[in-house]
Amino acid sequence: MNIALIGSGGREHSICEKLLESNKIKKVFCIPGNAGTATKAKNLNLDISNFKLLFNAIKKNKINLVIVGPEQPLVKGLVNFLNKKKIKVFGPNKYASQLEGSKAFMKSLCKKKDIPTAKFKICIKKNDVIEFLKKSRMPIVVKADGLAAGKGVTICKSYSETIKISNEIFAGKYKSSKKLVLEEFLKGEEASLFLIVDKKSFIFFGSAQDHKRVGENETGPNTGGMGAYSPAPIINKDIKKKIIKKIVRPTLLELKKRGNPFTGFLYVGLMIKDNEPYLIEYNVRMGDPECQVILPRLKNDLIDVINAAIKNKLSNIKIKWSKQKCMTTVVCAKGYPKKYLKNKEIKNLNTIQENKKLKIFHAGTYKKDNKIISSGGRVLNITSLGVNFSKIRKDIHKTIRKINWKHGFFRKDIGWKVI
Repeated sequence: MNIALIGSGGREHSICEKLLESNKIKKVFCIPGNAGTATKAKNLNLDISNFKLLFNAIKKNKINLVIVGPEQPLVKGLVNFLNKKKIKVFGPNKYASQLEGSKAFMKSLCKKKDIPTAKFKICIKKNDVIEFLKKSRMPIVVKADGLAAGKGVTICKSYSETIKISNEIFAGKYKSSKKLVLEEFLKGEEASLFLIVDKKSFIFFGSAQDHKRVGENETGPNTGGMGAYSPAPIINKDIKKKIIKKIVRPTLLELKKRGNPFTGFLYVGLMIKDNEPYLIEYNVRMGDPECQVILPRLKNDLIDVINAAIKNKLSNIKIKWSKQKCMTTVVCAKGYPKKYLKNKEIKNLNTIQENKKLKIFHAGTYKKDNKIISSGGRVLNITSLGVNFSKIRKDIHKTIRKINWKHGFFRKDIGWKVI
């Protein structure tokens, strides 16, 4: 079968590699892809927000299945568009994608179903912010309502900072929305749990811990993710049961009741406090960089799992995991997550020998005149498997030193909680 994989990040490169392990797949088309996917698949340099253009490419290349990697096309309704055109597609519809596309939608659902989450207020004007602050202690979490590429969340330590950040969002800092959500700050340990969901059931699809802040010791602004490891030791059997019972089931049942059952990958972003899980966020796709540490541990043929989900037969699938642990460290362009360097050559990648344990997943790269050039803030994911997180991290740092990309930087403390 021929598959179209929408997206261009490290997540999509890791999905592409996993799909190509299957003998059931003839060809993968990555739209638009990156320099890494170009070595394994066929890149099609198309605008993924132009659905008609995508449809024409899908028909022309005899695509049997479309897998949507990033959130933007899901939130904009690509699944609805392709369903109408009778194209097989894996991912949630536009309504269900509001779980990620609108913080206000997600929080309102939590309130209705008594899902444990931080106390919050949906704000559309400055007075709403002032009202919430009167009853709250610092720090306060300010979240832009719509998509903001992982940069729409700010932990504010003072009244004036909260007002300043809120005013920026009201003034349209993020194109997706001028609405925001204020939240109490929850102290605990963050973790992510992943599921694959069909209209009838769901299955556990791994756990991971991500590092969102740009600086070591969790300092500086939020990013799309600086590194991750899997599995997350904090998500034990007891916590997992609580997450499913108190958070996941009520959410999925409510969406089904509303006539828009969730299907696809579901990322449950959590804060674990006093052995109790609280929902921080939902993502309606695999996380990035969490996907890069979960898929290398998956023993199943990924296409079998996805096909079972599309046919609503996930209950027939048993997921098998490698006992090995996995970690990834993201190499970013200098300046990220603010204004960062672009179009810089990465010279030494061809000196790195990838193997079953070591993978380099490209994120913000493209090929020009046989050279690999940077195009994004997050550029490469150096990913390694092993039995000991400390040793895995040393191996990753060794590889990064070999690449020796002078225009980049990385966090040296990925996995500090578990190490």
